[in-house]
Amino acid sequence: MADSEPPDRNQKAPPGRQTGADPQEAEAEHRQEQRRQRARPFVRIGMVVVLIGLIAGGLYYWESTKDLEDTDDAYTDGRAVTIAPRVTGQVISLDVNDNQFVHRGDPLIHIDPRDYQAALEQAQGQLAAAQGQLAASTQGLEVAKVSFPARLAQAQAQLLESQANLFKAQTDFRRQHLVPRAATTGQDIDYATAALRSAEAQVAQSQAAVQQAMPVKPNVAQIGAQVKQLQGTIDQADAAVRQARLNIEWCVLRAPQDGWVTRRNVEQGNYVTPGQQVFSIVSPELWVTANFKENQLDRMRPGQHVTISVDAYPQLTLKGHVDSIQLGSGSKFTAFPPENATGNFVKIVQRVPVKIDIDSGLDPNLPLPLGISVEPTVSLK
Repeated sequence: MADSEPPDRNQKAPPGRQTGADPQEAEAEHRQEQRRQRARPFVRIGMVVVLIGLIAGGLYYWESTKDLEDTDDAYTDGRAVTIAPRVTGQVISLDVNDNQFVHRGDPLIHIDPRDYQAALEQAQGQLAAAQGQLAASTQGLEVAKVSFPARLAQAQAQLLESQANLFKAQTDFRRQHLVPRAATTGQDIDYATAALRSAEAQVAQSQAAVQQAMPVKPNVAQIGAQVKQLQGTIDQADAAVRQARLNIEWCVLRAPQDGWVTRRNVEQGNYVTPGQQVFSIVSPELWVTANFKENQLDRMRPGQHVTISVDAYPQLTLKGHVDSIQLGSGSKFTAFPPENATGNFVKIVQRVPVKIDIDSGLDPNLPLPLGISVEPTVSLK
């Protein structure tokens, strides 16, 4: 008995036979171990199923999104027309209010027209005076066409008469000097000499009159030039009348298109000047400007279907299509475009504006202001 080895204390006794252990606890641990062993195959199967599900989900997500491109850098856009007066004056009537919808031609404000009405009456008076002067000059031109040729003919006739008188005076003068002294008197000789000198002077005077009346066409043309000058004066006066009427018409500032009045910057009684912004009118036409990254444009084409979600109205889903892609990135049209040819270069992904027209989904009870955020998703198929 002395040669027998003592039992190993680290050796585990079989279940139910551990030294000092409760047989019931040992039996429970034994059953729990058996359950874990039986559950291990199901755990492995579950892990495999989950892995397959993840792979299938990833494949489905990739398949369903490979033909979609979206961006959160997108905003509603439209036409906002700046309204400014074209004449100076005091606002005597304000016909619209903030955010009011107006139609093309509706009056917006009235400017005091009294100064321009007085200018119109003055211009009309100047036009009437110029028209009277033109009428008189026109009659004068018709008279000149007859009188100048007649004046020339009269001068030529007087010249012939003067030449005849000169011939008679010369004949008398020669006769007085050819006859003997006893047959005439000194007084007759003096009379003949004086008559000759007078006839010569009359001939010279008649020749000058003929010379003066000779340019008939230039004289008539001078009167015609005066008529043309007065016609130009009438044109100027008529233009002043038309301008005065335009100024009176511009005293009523009207809407150039349908839309909503925004950014009202005028009140009744204000003094306005030409070019001063008093309104903006936002047209009903609305679209989306989406700034896609340049690496998203490879397959994007005009006409592709677009689904648009609006941040302001999560329940609203709009449908549209790609209208056009801007031929230039946003940075190209900034006030100071980057100069990549100088200095160090760091490549930055550029964004290109894409215009998206809205086809359906708009709710008239949910207005879409310009510049609110939207998220378009373009179907590239």
